[in-house]
Amino acid sequence: MAYAAAGKRVLITGASSGLGAALARRLAAQGAVVGLIARRRDRLGEVLADCRRTSPSSAMWAADLADTAALGELARQAWDDLGGIDVLINNAAIPKRRVVTELAPDEVEDVMRVNFFAPMRMTLALLPRMLDRGSGMIVNVSSVGGRLGIIHETAYCASKFALCGWSEAMAVDLHGSGVTVKLIEPGPVDTEIWDQPGSEAPLYQGPKVAAEEVADGIIAALGSDRFEHYVPDMKAVVDVKNADIDTFIAGVAGMAPR
Repeated sequence: MAYAAAGKRVLITGASSGLGAALARRLAAQGAVVGLIARRRDRLGEVLADCRRTSPSSAMWAADLADTAALGELARQAWDDLGGIDVLINNAAIPKRRVVTELAPDEVEDVMRVNFFAPMRMTLALLPRMLDRGSGMIVNVSSVGGRLGIIHETAYCASKFALCGWSEAMAVDLHGSGVTVKLIEPGPVDTEIWDQPGSEAPLYQGPKVAAEEVADGIIAALGSDRFEHYVPDMKAVVDVKNADIDTFIAGVAGMAPR
């Protein structure tokens, strides 16, 4: 069933570029009122200007999602400013490509703050209001790296595995409540996440999917009855890993430069 975005109020984190920006523009073009959160005010303002061409009530809040203690208040402010939120899309994420022996504990905690603790805090701030209303949707954008280990991505995979487990258990707890949970697992998406200060150059050199294509897949997932969505569909890779994880580990380890 196609998702009826018109009139829906959708809050999107990480909306200043990449997948979040593509989602915002796509949803606004379909008549949704979008709320945009990201750290870079100038870039966020550009996305908002595009969205307001078709959705003039859309709004933005410049905020650093690593400042997790402030996120509960931010989420509630967005709810009040938008007159309610129908869909929360926890999309923001940062990479940290580095072999595990070279990681500092603080670096891992930085990744966990943005990629897991921020979605957790945004969700827990809005969930009581959604439950009181009897409707709502929490959409967590994880990664294929939340279902399988990627070479030199221990911190990133830890955060995305956490988001997958959180989403799955939350879907169980909220079953029948009127608040639904969607878990999105994108594969390689062509965004800025591949070229970030403080991260190694990626070993992966294969094809990447355009952010707009993945955004369309996520919007389609909003209208689905299913919980889990691979965009593009890389579930077969995860199934192969689960069938023989030792062979998978040996094979992926072989990607390391010698």
